[in-house]
Amino acid sequence: MTTIRARLTAWYAAAITATILIFGAALYHELQKPNPRELDYRVRLQAEAATKYLQESHRVLGPLVDHLEGTPSLNSAISPYFESVREYLVLVGRRGELLYLSEPARELSFAALERLTAPLQPLPTGPQFGRVTVEPASKLTLHYLVAPVDSAGADIGALLVATPYRNLSFDPGVLLNAMLVSLPIVLLASGALGWWLAGAAMRPVEGIIDELEAITDGRTLHRRIVVPAGGDEIRRLGHAVNAMLARLEQSFASLRRFTADASHELKTPLMVLRAGVERTLTHPKTPAETLQTLDETLEQVNQMSEMVESLLTLARADEGRAPLALEDHDLRDIMTDIAETAGILGEEGGLTVTTELPDHPVRLAVDAGRIRELLLNLATNAVKYTPAGGRVELGLADGVEEVTITVRDTGIGIAPGDLPHIFERFWRADPARSRTGERAGTGLGLAITKWIAEAHGGTIGVQSRPGRGTVFTVVLPKTGEPAAAPPRRDAEA
Repeated sequence: MTTIRARLTAWYAAAITATILIFGAALYHELQKPNPRELDYRVRLQAEAATKYLQESHRVLGPLVDHLEGTPSLNSAISPYFESVREYLVLVGRRGELLYLSEPARELSFAALERLTAPLQPLPTGPQFGRVTVEPASKLTLHYLVAPVDSAGADIGALLVATPYRNLSFDPGVLLNAMLVSLPIVLLASGALGWWLAGAAMRPVEGIIDELEAITDGRTLHRRIVVPAGGDEIRRLGHAVNAMLARLEQSFASLRRFTADASHELKTPLMVLRAGVERTLTHPKTPAETLQTLDETLEQVNQMSEMVESLLTLARADEGRAPLALEDHDLRDIMTDIAETAGILGEEGGLTVTTELPDHPVRLAVDAGRIRELLLNLATNAVKYTPAGGRVELGLADGVEEVTITVRDTGIGIAPGDLPHIFERFWRADPARSRTGERAGTGLGLAITKWIAEAHGGTIGVQSRPGRGTVFTVVLPKTGEPAAAPPRRDAEA
């Protein structure tokens, strides 16, 4: 389970299920115990009814016992009443002889019947409750009441009424079956309820996550989280996150101001330094042995000036003070100019630079200077990192809703571990990542390229494999443009 909501739902459902199981087990255990009060009431009620019937019958009919062939038995005129009795009913005479057995009693074996009638020997002098197991094999246990019968004639001595323990009005087996049937329903209902409750509890957290995901860079640190009402942990978390964002925003603002101020202040000294070095290089009295040193110094000054200019551009972009001068342009013209520049840069290494452009104009509202800078950065990188005899291709595709620019080379490529970082400032995918030597650079070109693409509402991506070249893809959105026409391949630059 990868989400807190899912885990909370599982825990809630497990807690509900465990609670129900424990409660049901305890209830089942308790209900398995006999309930003497209920059984006492049942057998007492049946015994009182039988006694009253015998008394009324004796008052009306007289003697209730027939002596047929010397065997005493209950009068056949009143025995049908007792046939309707579903409990175990036994009537005995004054000397303990059996006078009547109800149908359940007659179905007992001889040994079971002896165990059932044992409480009637001797005759009870008052009501007595008890418990007897008449059939140990089947565990048939009866709760009984024996009571004397004094007002039904001289022949009737006592009666016994018994009922099984399984005849309780609440059967534990029924409870167990009901629990097994209802458990899946309870589990599903508790899971659904837990999912809803967890979702309601985690909704503020999801809002915080969405807001934090919207903060992608230093320019969006002004956003704040909506703090929910109440005094729970979510509210405290919201206040803590907002305070952290405020501190980060202040730190980023201070860093941007420092970068912008430092870059601005460094421009003038670097310009003076470069002018002095250039003047010294062109002076006829400059010794020949110092010319090489001055030339290297000028190269470093130019590189530092480029870095300072790039830093100033990024600082202004971070502060939102680098607006775009959008005008309608045919991107094919810009691509052609960049291809010519790339061809000139690649002449020394014998590189082949080609372009693939649509036959129709690809007009888009862009800042031409920034787009030129973007393409120049990509093209110079492609030339810089492509070995002699390689190939650099510039492509322009006109889509229905977007324009796609590609810069492809057959250079040294970029390692997979470096790809996520190439648009970071001062990052260089070259293993040495040095700003001196054959592939010197500031490490800010791709960061500026990414900003230019995003400032136009577009995106930039890269695909590369070491030793097999690199492809940069810039996608710029448009509206109301025609569908792309079949492309044509221009002559090699």
